[in-house]
Amino acid sequence: MKFKSSFILLLVLLLSFSTASILRVTSKGSGYSQSYPAVVCPPTLNGLSSQISISSRNTQYQRLENRSSKTIPFKSLRFSVVKDSLVVSAQGSTPVVWQSRPGSWAGGTICSGPASSQWFVGGSANVTTKGRLMLANSGLSDAVVDIQSYSENGKQPLKSVNLKSRSYMQLSLDSLAPGDKSLVVQVVPRSGRVNTFMIDEQGAGLRALGGDFVNPFATASKSLVIPAIPNQISTKGQKASSAHTLRILTPGDTDSSFTVELLTADGRFIPVGLSSRAIDAGVVSEFALAPAISASSFAVRITSAEPIVASISSTVTVNGHKDFVWSTATLPLTPMTLAITGLSPLIAFAGDSISVKVEAKLIHGKTVTAFIKGSDIATWRVPANSRSITIVSTSKESYAGALVASANGYGFIPVQAGSVLTKVEIPNSNIRVLNP
Repeated sequence: MKFKSSFILLLVLLLSFSTASILRVTSKGSGYSQSYPAVVCPPTLNGLSSQISISSRNTQYQRLENRSSKTIPFKSLRFSVVKDSLVVSAQGSTPVVWQSRPGSWAGGTICSGPASSQWFVGGSANVTTKGRLMLANSGLSDAVVDIQSYSENGKQPLKSVNLKSRSYMQLSLDSLAPGDKSLVVQVVPRSGRVNTFMIDEQGAGLRALGGDFVNPFATASKSLVIPAIPNQISTKGQKASSAHTLRILTPGDTDSSFTVELLTADGRFIPVGLSSRAIDAGVVSEFALAPAISASSFAVRITSAEPIVASISSTVTVNGHKDFVWSTATLPLTPMTLAITGLSPLIAFAGDSISVKVEAKLIHGKTVTAFIKGSDIATWRVPANSRSITIVSTSKESYAGALVASANGYGFIPVQAGSVLTKVEIPNSNIRVLNP
């Protein structure tokens, strides 16, 4: 009997240890937290007006320079920003900023999370520039940021700036490469939670020559797609109102060659002189584009032997005055949501075989679904009174950009997520921490 009791006790102990081990193994790896990092919107500079499009009135935000961690809801689907940069808990819906100088120009960009590197292909440092580079540090520690500029005269000296926590600063573009015409700027934070925005504004004396946001691209690549380039159609007896200029740079130490392929509703072709065209390393080059096409927009695919960055500037006429647009490369489409309250963009999709499902949510709650199919390029006008569009599904290697016209000017907005869902492991409690 005594032997039987000992055997039962031993069996119970073994079962207890086995159960504990199983529970420990099954719980391991289940402690994860998923969230969308907060995104940062650019500040509003003197003389500009700015509105942020939001997909929900309950979206929370705080002002960048407010030291309190308290957030408050927008309570509006389009929010005017007087000055300070905003930090937004967008929860997967990317806010869009639309800024303008009344009667002169307008442009748009997305609010985004911090980036380890940003390339800005646009702007000028000559006597006509009024452009600014804006740096925002939304982190709780000071930041050090390296700014590397390139121009038609080659690589410029590296510029490093210190940026206090929860603050922003602006730099004049003419301080980066004084007197040079064609700029490409790379911004690389060494520390801090840094976002950078660029406004290219031009003027001759008191005469405004237009302006636009220059949207960034993350890294140089051997293949780039610029999906939405405006092409205003000339009327009979008048010259074309759009003129296009390709700006390109290979930032490495090796010279390269590139080929430009235009994707249009009239077909796909390579412009004369832009097949295997040679460019020098570290030198910004520009090439004129004058496609004889009937469509109001087109796309460009650029392939190169070495990694490159590129964009296209286009002159446009809005309400009788001149403006210009910087169309930049975008990342391949992924499922995401873009807030567009107050805007009615034309979305241009580019790719070899386009098959995209899009849902537009209207201000009053109704949802409109569209299926965009085609090859090379396809366009879709967002329904009026939409508060957001959602890319539900997309074909591989498809790209998209939004073209927006307003009373003050014309702008390009990349269709891509401002922040992506991140997964962080939560530490599990373990008694061995107390009893090694």
